[in-house]
Amino acid sequence: MGINRHTESTGITVITVDYPPVNAIPSDGWFALADALREAGRDPETKVVVLRAEGRGFNAGVDIKEMNQDTGHTALIRANHGCFEAFAAVYDCQVPVIAAVNGFCLGGGIGLVGNADIVVASDDATFGLPEVDRGALGAATHLSRLIPQHLMRAMFYTAGTLTAQQLHHYGSVLQVVPRAELDAAAMDVAKNIANKDGRVIRAAKRALNGIDVQDVHRSYRYEQGFTMELNLAGVADEIRARFDDDLAAQKKGN
Repeated sequence: MGINRHTESTGITVITVDYPPVNAIPSDGWFALADALREAGRDPETKVVVLRAEGRGFNAGVDIKEMNQDTGHTALIRANHGCFEAFAAVYDCQVPVIAAVNGFCLGGGIGLVGNADIVVASDDATFGLPEVDRGALGAATHLSRLIPQHLMRAMFYTAGTLTAQQLHHYGSVLQVVPRAELDAAAMDVAKNIANKDGRVIRAAKRALNGIDVQDVHRSYRYEQGFTMELNLAGVADEIRARFDDDLAAQKKGN
């Protein structure tokens, strides 16, 4: 359980997220993921990173239970910092990062995928930002890298989701494959990149980041400020409490 990193084949580093049952990552996990990505990028033998997950879904965002157990704002601040570090580590990784997305990709998962260089998804993958239903904001910066502006706004306000097939239509998902074939599909793309000269690939990553139209770090940090305001005002606590009550009622009903 946790963040696992290994070399799959020459030039390819695989980083796996494994936090059962739904890959809602605790604060320490976000920092560990950032460290793994940075270490992979610094390794001169690495030409490409594949970011994947075990279990039911790619990512369910931050660990809400961790925040609810904190009577102050320490957990929120650590989660904010951890997410910022992990998202930045994907974007700033010295080599391309391929996100292999299975099942659900929510909240912080959008931050990881939106900052990735290439996205491959299983045919059961769905993408969304339920932040407004949790009394938070954030990762609209990254969602806007995946879909057009007005659709992003509709998704953000409604906490709706899109399928991998819909994102493939917009060109942000490279391939949609059966779930059993997801790892192999991501590895095929990774092997193509790993066959290139690593010096050129690293220069290409720097060049592409350098011509990006959006400063993802500054933009996301701006969003995080509103999340902190909602928490200081007590709004987020009220909404999370209702969310917990709804979950308890659902479990009781089952």
